[in-house]
Amino acid sequence: MSAYDVIVAGLGGMGSAAVNQLAARGQRVLGLEKYGPAHDRGASHGGSRVTRQSYFEGPEYVPLLLRAYDLFDQLAVDSGRDVITLTGGLMIGRPDSRTVAGSRASAEQWGLVHEILDAPEIRRRYPTLAPKDDEIALFEAKAGFVRPEATVAANLQLAEKRGADLRFHEPMASWAPEGEGVRVTTAQGSYTAGQLVIAPGPWAPELLADLGIEFRIERQVQYWFQPRGGVEPFLPERQPIYVWEDAGGGQIYGFPAIDGPEGGAKIAFFRRGTITTPDTLDTEVHDSEIAEMARYCGERLPDLPGAFLRGEPCMYSTTPDEHFVIARHPAHESVTVACGFSGHGFKFVTVVGEILADLATCGSTAHPIGLFDPRRFSIPLE
Repeated sequence: MSAYDVIVAGLGGMGSAAVNQLAARGQRVLGLEKYGPAHDRGASHGGSRVTRQSYFEGPEYVPLLLRAYDLFDQLAVDSGRDVITLTGGLMIGRPDSRTVAGSRASAEQWGLVHEILDAPEIRRRYPTLAPKDDEIALFEAKAGFVRPEATVAANLQLAEKRGADLRFHEPMASWAPEGEGVRVTTAQGSYTAGQLVIAPGPWAPELLADLGIEFRIERQVQYWFQPRGGVEPFLPERQPIYVWEDAGGGQIYGFPAIDGPEGGAKIAFFRRGTITTPDTLDTEVHDSEIAEMARYCGERLPDLPGAFLRGEPCMYSTTPDEHFVIARHPAHESVTVACGFSGHGFKFVTVVGEILADLATCGSTAHPIGLFDPRRFSIPLE
């Protein structure tokens, strides 16, 4: 039986950031992962994730985003990897839509630099976009994208360099309190530690069932299309990222052409998936799905549908209120949990790693995480 200061179960976005932060603090840390160091069975793949600061999900997130940006920059320097690119971003919709109004409220509360563009101005600046006359956009220069695979790889690379013991193809099977710490069992062995961090992604319903949270695991598809006439108008220096809400509240999000002349441009529906489990995930992208996305985006980005290149399903794991769970386990002071991030979480991985390291080593964090307490689903919080 091997002893560690901290064991981290799950080495996706949040877990990889946590092992890096813990190792940087001199902790003896063990990382356990079900798959290899790079895989497409969770939510940390697909080449890109939107990052933005004018946050329509709530102004409470903005301080975390400001710190996350600093930590992404530091991760890029420390690892030598390209993990974040700022292209600017458009939050598009009717003025009273959640996407526009919520983004504007966060930007105004926190003094974030932004512009409000009407439909003619959107079309003038960005000819690839065709908003309706009653739609506007909030433009934020500091929006852009992060690269999930590169981010995970950078954190794992640095964690190992700093002394972390990383075990791939060795998932946590069970854990139990032992003395003032925990004991973790896998198919290969048993390990003890003073603290356990559980970052399970779509395996949250299985590994954190005792929290009593009704996690929703959804299959979501990411699509790549080759624009008509080529990618030139969609290059990052000309095309920002965007989140676009229609009159019915449906949303899409998309990216510039970041993968070369034949790589196309990526687009996806936002929170419009089907219920699944990690064991039953349908990895095929169906013709009907491709046709639906091509029709929908063709009404808004006329040059984009072009030729379908590929699609990749991934899994979202969300809570009933779509806010995160980041906290010490309500019943176990030696366990920290981090889950329910999907849909808008990857941009936070660097700061969540810092928070998890704080909780595991100090029992608290200076970051504002009251919104993410799991007891909100069962115990009224004051």
